[in-house]
Amino acid sequence: MTVLRGEGVSSGIASGKLIFLRRDAPSPVRREINDPETEISRFNEARNEAIRQLSKLYAESRAVLGDEHALLFEIHKMMLDDLDYRESVEGLIRSERVNAEYAVAQTASQFADMFRQMDDLYMRERSADVLDVSARVVRLLAGEEVSMPKGSEPFILAADDLAPSETARLDRGRILAFVTMRGSKNSHTAIFARTMGIPAVVELGNSLNESLDGKSVFVDGEAGTVYIEPDPKTESELRSRAHAAEERRRYFERFRGLDAYSPSGRRVLLGANIGSPQDLNLVLAAGADAIGLFRSEFLYLGRDAYPSEDEQFDAYRKAAEAMAGRTVVIRTLDIGADKQAKYFELPQEENPALGMRAIRICLTRPEVFKTQLRALYRASAYGNIAIMFPMIASVEEVRRAKEYCAQVCSELKSEGIAFNSETQVGIMIETPAAAIISDILAPEVDFFSIGTNDLTQYTLAADRQNEAVQPFCDVHHEAVLRLIRMTVENAHKSGIWAGICGELAADTALTDTFMEIGVDELSMPPGNIPEIRAKILDR
Repeated sequence: MTVLRGEGVSSGIASGKLIFLRRDAPSPVRREINDPETEISRFNEARNEAIRQLSKLYAESRAVLGDEHALLFEIHKMMLDDLDYRESVEGLIRSERVNAEYAVAQTASQFADMFRQMDDLYMRERSADVLDVSARVVRLLAGEEVSMPKGSEPFILAADDLAPSETARLDRGRILAFVTMRGSKNSHTAIFARTMGIPAVVELGNSLNESLDGKSVFVDGEAGTVYIEPDPKTESELRSRAHAAEERRRYFERFRGLDAYSPSGRRVLLGANIGSPQDLNLVLAAGADAIGLFRSEFLYLGRDAYPSEDEQFDAYRKAAEAMAGRTVVIRTLDIGADKQAKYFELPQEENPALGMRAIRICLTRPEVFKTQLRALYRASAYGNIAIMFPMIASVEEVRRAKEYCAQVCSELKSEGIAFNSETQVGIMIETPAAAIISDILAPEVDFFSIGTNDLTQYTLAADRQNEAVQPFCDVHHEAVLRLIRMTVENAHKSGIWAGICGELAADTALTDTFMEIGVDELSMPPGNIPEIRAKILDR
């Protein structure tokens, strides 16, 4: 028996055959060319095809990795569209009269070195992205492919690391676990594994090598340990632990379909956060009481033009009908910051998290906002839809948004189009400003939903995407909890309900606190609902 130790990034125990990901690594050779313009045309054809592939990968991976991480493919597209990047490749082809493959590889190396030397951790991590997206272009130019494991049998995937584009192409139904030489808890491999709920261990180093290909292994994703051909005693212990984990899952199932009540007797709805109608099967499988957050921006991303009213209406209607009367809270457009769509032509900003995003864009682009509102109100005739405005910081913003709602309702009525005139309208509390003035915001709306991800980063002045400041971003910080309590109390004073739709909703360490505060709804990834329901009910 050989034991490899790394960092566990997704808990669980799995056993199976270890299969290494095979790569035909692009290794372009420098060639002198006679016609630079023809070579530049080859480059641009490959670049455009890469952009097309990335758009498809975005759409496919969003349902698996979630909006936030699938957006990485949008970043890759922007890299390929970057003027400096294109000019570097074309300049090398013209000045050195070299083939496109070589020029792309050289540019990738130069840009990656530039990113690595930056102080900001987020920017340093972009070095891997520019290498990945450039390798895609080189493969298209050279006709090379990444060889995915063939066959139908489940397996444990091993690799040095996985690029996001490789992750999106994997046969998810066959993968039992991931093990990688490099990586981190925020790597694409780790994110993918946690999303899929399968064990994963990263940072195993050179002890993980292709000499182990085909061997029988056990992966302990919690301990960060990989056992190569374990002895009978170790195998028995691991199987026993795996059985205990399965028993825990079955225990959660005992509470499926039961209403959750706090100790004080308050009904607590357990909702699901989703990104598109494709996620509805996960919502229904988890036994969710509602959809507490439907991220509508999926309709705007990964495309070249605004979605039509009918396209939006169709997506919202599907969600409303699938939930059969249960509430579907749909957040209006939340573009900006880390979610960019080129056709919006948003200005470059030094600090986009504090710039033009979400409700600010909607209020300054009423034609875009009203199109979405029309689709939402039309869909309200097919189920229990609620409309929610994000990134609110003032009463004036809420009133202006409601004015557009009134205009849309008036237009639909005059056109004889059915809609629910009693559709609830609420806001996200994700800025300290909104929490502090929640007493005067509450009379304006039908509900609050507290977005703890942004509320935490804005309260603590700690960018949640910057790994370097994560030790200073305490999600259990008393300041955040006080703002949550204040918000819930002010909601109840005005007779409206208040929920939580950020990551803290699934944090079992805070479930009892939320019950004591009086939170009316907890909305989370669908897979977390069974455990939280059991946590509330088994007292």
